[in-house]
Order: sequence, then structure tokens, then C-alpha cells
Amino acid sequence: MGYQERANLRVAQPLLDFVEREALPGTGVEAATFWQGLAALVGGLSARNKELLTKRDALQAKIDAWYSARAGQPVDVPAQLALLREIGYLTTRAQPVQD
Repeated sequence: MGYQERANLRVAQPLLDFVEREALPGTGVEAATFWQGLAALVGGLSARNKELLTKRDALQAKIDAWYSARAGQPVDVPAQLALLREIGYLTTRAQPVQD
């Protein structure tokens, strides 16, 4: 699959073709304006995305360690749920979305 650069983004050819040939025509939005806006959005969210990926990796490591320590044991759903609540993967009530 080929890539092309648009506004400092490496864009896969199928996505580029879709956006520039199908999605944008008739909208009044120029391709350069679209790609610049997307690049700004991606740039603004990249630090938060990295933070969330790090958190996901930490949660997964705890889950993996828990299951490895219990290999061969019968399934214990209450214990699984307790682990997921303990590490913050599950909550008992909805939490407000944070910026």
C-alpha cells in the first residue's frame, strides 16, 4: 500500500483517494484545507493518545500477570471482576468524561 504526504501526515492511498475523490467534491472544502485541519486535530490529540496507550499497556500487563498467576485454575468470575474494578478497568458507576 502506498502513502502520500499531506500537511505533514502520511496518508494511505485508499484513504487519500476516498477523501479527495469521493468525500470532498461538492462540499466546498478544499483538499488542502481538509488535510491541514486533520493534521492540526491529530497533532492536538497525539499527547493524549500516547498517554491513553500507555495506560492501556499498564492495564493489560496487570491483567496478563493475574491470569498467568492463575493458569490452570478454574474460572472465578467474581475474582476477575474484582481485579478489573481494583485496577480501574471497570467502575461501579459512570464517570464524567474528562478532557
